[in-house]
Parts: sequence; C-alpha cells; structure tokens
Amino acid sequence: MAKDRKVALVTGGRRGIGFGIAKALAAQGCDIAINGISPEGGAGIAELKALGGDAFYVQGDVADPADHARMVEAVRERFGRLNVLINNAGIGPRSRDDILTATPENYDHVMQTNLRGPYFLTQRVANFMVEQKKADPAFEGVVVFITSISSTVVSVNRGEYCISKAGLSMAAQLYAVRLAEFGIPVHEVRPGIIATDLTAGVKAKYDKLFAEGLALLPRWGTPEDVGRAVAALVRGDLAYSTGQVIMVDGGMQIQTL
Repeated sequence: MAKDRKVALVTGGRRGIGFGIAKALAAQGCDIAINGISPEGGAGIAELKALGGDAFYVQGDVADPADHARMVEAVRERFGRLNVLINNAGIGPRSRDDILTATPENYDHVMQTNLRGPYFLTQRVANFMVEQKKADPAFEGVVVFITSISSTVVSVNRGEYCISKAGLSMAAQLYAVRLAEFGIPVHEVRPGIIATDLTAGVKAKYDKLFAEGLALLPRWGTPEDVGRAVAALVRGDLAYSTGQVIMVDGGMQIQTL
C-alpha cells in the first residue's frame, strides 16, 4: 500500500450512501476501510479494490463506544494511518410514531447510533489524527459528517431522527472549531431525498412529489451524488473552508415565491 494514499474510514459503508462515498474515494486514490454492524461484510470489497487501492471491512457497532477503539486499531494495523473519517452510519426509528406517543426506548435507540456513536467515534479518531499531525506536520486529515435535510426539515412522525441529525450538525461545528488549530477541516454533507434500498418503500410517494416540484432539480439524488461531494472535500478542493454545510438536495431547501 502506497504511503502517499489517504486512508478513509467510512461508517455504514457496505451499501447505499456509504458505499457510494467509498467508491468515490477509492476512485480518487484512497485506501478504504468500510464499517458495518454485520459480521459478514465482504460484499463490495472486490469492487473497491478494482478501483486501484486497498480496501477491507471492519465490523463494529458505531452505537457502542467499546467498538470504537477496536475499529480504529484495525485501521491502524492495516494501513498505519488514518486521514479521513466519514461519519455516515445511521438508522431510522423502529416505528414512525407521532411525537405525542413516541417512546423513550425508540428515542434512545436512534440517538445511540445517529448521534452519540459518531460523536465519540470522532473523538477517538480526532485524537489519532492529532497524534499523526504532531508526528508529521505534512499529515492531512479531514472529518465529514453525513447528516440529512432532516436536520432542519420537520417530520413529526420521526422526531427522534430529526433531533439526531440536528445534533450531528452541531457536532460537525464543534469539531470544526476544536480541530482548526491542527489544520484538520470538518464538514457536514446534508443529503436530500436519495435513492437507496432504505427509501425504496416510499418511491411512489417521492416520484409524485418530484413531479410536483419538490426540488429545483426534478429527480432523486443518488449515492454517487453524495460521493462526489465528499470526494471534493477529501481532495481538499475547499482548502480555505471548514465547518461548512454542503447541500446535496437538488435545491430542495431554496425558498421560492
């Protein structure tokens, strides 16, 4: 493995948006560690390796801080370094309940994966990045949080999801401020309606909404759309920026009259 290749850890990288990001980063010369909760994670590794670099799967539950050290150590053992953290793993609520009837158990389940987990995984990775930066001033690191338009768009039948994404938006700002002194940028990429297996069940609903003008660009977003945005950040195309929100929503959030 070439020492000049950046190493990226993509949580929730086995499918959907996460795999789209992993492919985009591999295509531009990164070595990739994709993370997932399943013990079986080999699918997709060959595709990533075919893009020219190394790739492997590291099993771990982002919701469990006890897994964080093992995940980061696995990347260190494989590559000797870690340049890029993509906080992508996330879940929806077990059931979509009105906020007047939602349960603490459902709330806690979502928060542990979507907010608490990436907050503390970033803490561990950030300390490793700082360690690398102190050892080598030429070290380049970057952290990207994948959130959602639900950070600001209200859905009263999945309030815990919206709150988790709003909290993650603030986490991105916090880490951008804290890591600035080390020259490590932190960004948020905020996808809109993205076509994945997780949104397949609402395809008819959003097909109709897009036809009625839901977004300025009248189509579903794709994992590749998100991947291209993340790849630009990892390349350093926004070299004098940190703490920015990159919208990948087809212009859905622009208010018009």
